[in-house]
Amino acid sequence: MANRDSLFSHPLGDIEGFRFNQAVVDVFPDMLRRSVPGYESIITQSALLASRYVQADTRLYDLGSSLGATAIAMRDALALSNAEAISGCEIHGIDNASAMIAASRSLVDTSASTIPTERCVPIYLHEADLESHPLSNASVVAMNFTLQFVRPEARQALMAKIASALKPGGVLILSEKVRFEDTVLNEMHIDMYHAFKKQNGYSDLEISQKRTALENVLVPDTLDEHRDRLLDSGFSHCTVWFQCFNFASLIAIKA
Repeated sequence: MANRDSLFSHPLGDIEGFRFNQAVVDVFPDMLRRSVPGYESIITQSALLASRYVQADTRLYDLGSSLGATAIAMRDALALSNAEAISGCEIHGIDNASAMIAASRSLVDTSASTIPTERCVPIYLHEADLESHPLSNASVVAMNFTLQFVRPEARQALMAKIASALKPGGVLILSEKVRFEDTVLNEMHIDMYHAFKKQNGYSDLEISQKRTALENVLVPDTLDEHRDRLLDSGFSHCTVWFQCFNFASLIAIKA
C-alpha cells in the first residue's frame, strides 16, 4: 500500500515551490488518488484510447511519465490488442525528475511479469527535458497533468513538436487542471475541488499550504486556450472526453 500523503499536514512557515523530489515520490500514488478527481479513470481510458489509435511499428510516448502509470496502463491495454496492430511498437516514458525515473524503473519491470512476452510492448524510460528530448514516429502521445508545469511561453512550441512527431491519424491525449474565464464558474469548480480533497481526508491547512506551494509552479490554461493551441499546432480535431470539476482530458487528432 502506498504511503499516505502528509507532506503539508503541519505548519511549514516559509513554503517552498512544489518539487517532484523523493518525498513526493514516496507518497505520489496516494497524493494523486486523493488530489485528482477521476485520476484512475483518466489513466485507464487513456490506455483504452491508445489501443484504439496505435499503429504498427510506431512509438507511444508518456510525457511527464512520473511513476509510469500511463505507460504501464498503455502496455497492459496493448497486450489485449490485435497482434498486428502492436507489432514493432515501443513505449517511451520521459520525465525530468530523477527520483521519479528511478522509482518507476522497478514498477515498470515488476508489472510486466503477468504479460506474455510476445504481447509485451517494451517500455523505455528516459530522464530528460520534454522541451529538448527528440520525439519521432509516434502514433500516440499521452501527456497527463504535465503541460501545466511547462513554462507557459514554451507550451505552443511543445505542442507543435508533438504534432510534428505524430504520424497521420495519430493522437495526443492531454489531461490538465484547467481554469475558467467565468469567475462564478471558476470559483464553483475550485470550491468543489477543495470539497473533494476534504472528502478524501485533507485538512484546510493541507489544502492551503499545497496551494501556496503550487502557485506559479502549476499554471493552468482554459479549455479554449488548450483547443486553440492544439489546432494552431497542427492538429485537425480536438475534443474534451473527460471532465470532473476543474480537471479535464482532451484528445487531439492529427489528420
